[in-house]
Amino acid sequence: MTTASRDPQDRRTVPPLADRPEILLDISRLVSRVLHKTPTGVDRVELAWAEGLLREAPERLSFCLVHPTGFYGRIPTETARAFLEATRAAWAGEIDIPAGGIGRKLHALGVLWRMRPRRVPAGGSARRVLLQSSPHHLHNEALVRDILRREQARFVCLIHDLIPIEYPEYARPGGDALHLKRVRTMARLASAALGNSAATLRSFAPHLAAERREIPLHVAHLGLHDESRPAPRPPAEPYFVCLGTIEARKNHLLLLNIWRQWAEQGEPGSIPKLIIIGRRGWENEQVVDMLDRCPALKGHVEEMSALPDAEMRAIVAGARAVLLPSFAEGFGMPVTEALALGTPVICSDLPALREAGGDAADYLHPLDGIGWHNALIEYSAPGSGRRAAQLARMQAWMPPSWEEHVRIILKTVEEIA
Repeated sequence: MTTASRDPQDRRTVPPLADRPEILLDISRLVSRVLHKTPTGVDRVELAWAEGLLREAPERLSFCLVHPTGFYGRIPTETARAFLEATRAAWAGEIDIPAGGIGRKLHALGVLWRMRPRRVPAGGSARRVLLQSSPHHLHNEALVRDILRREQARFVCLIHDLIPIEYPEYARPGGDALHLKRVRTMARLASAALGNSAATLRSFAPHLAAERREIPLHVAHLGLHDESRPAPRPPAEPYFVCLGTIEARKNHLLLLNIWRQWAEQGEPGSIPKLIIIGRRGWENEQVVDMLDRCPALKGHVEEMSALPDAEMRAIVAGARAVLLPSFAEGFGMPVTEALALGTPVICSDLPALREAGGDAADYLHPLDGIGWHNALIEYSAPGSGRRAAQLARMQAWMPPSWEEHVRIILKTVEEIA
């Protein structure tokens, strides 16, 4: 099928299907997460790539994975499609998955059996491109080299961040060395790379230079996973939301100390609630101790995890603001998701977060405790002028889209193939 170019002024046409590169999408990450009911940001991106490419280029798309058993191979398209649909339904709470025990293990074994790798077909396109949106198995450079050799494919990857390398104190022990292996694999083997932000690509550039390589690098901001606006959760009292895994770099400690001071000095009925949405991560002992053992926070701070997407979005939509006082970020999906729901954002003044929030959000230094405290007081007040000013700025903010993201992926595939 031949279709006209998007630009009506451009008389060139898209090449016939037989002349267009074959696309091979790796979905190893999603299959490895079969026991987890709540997705991470990386999980959501991998699903968005799969759904977007199925929508935009289904006739030349195939699926592959490195199975949790360690074997690499292909997955029949209809099998992969059914798995992807079930994954989205599980995240939305639309299908009943056993909560734990033997039932959950049997469910996982069934999924892993259906998603077992099949043999790589012989021959095929000489213009095949392998796409990978997650860091899964990239620490194993020899394995990735073998996959590319067997598939006779070029390689395009998405770089989420280099935080474990740049800020090893925020990673699990050994996380910096592990992530450096992944980054070296990408720098040595990728024919092109996408970054979720320009800030991420700036961090990646020295690693590419160390390998004496020059490859196309493109910024592809992450789109919104749901552009609908749910009815906000009816608030019994004003509240703020902090969204994301509870880990040291997210700087929850700043907010908890502000709320403790608020609780100790203010009238109980005048204190807005802080809702923390996210699973407990690593290197977070002080935060966990405050959540579990600080009497002043009882009744003022509520911790939630494993929420269905619809419920989480409804809570965010009703908040006075979403708070993100992080020390380091690769992009900032909570920023774009909150702004798209019409909820103001107060976040750290980081380059990646400014890419996400543009001129709409309010930015503060992550160590500016007084600034954060004053902003929260202003935002919690009825008729807040500062909050109203952000709501006005938000009218000009344009959310990133998965359609544009996938367009960049396909353009990159054509560019290198």
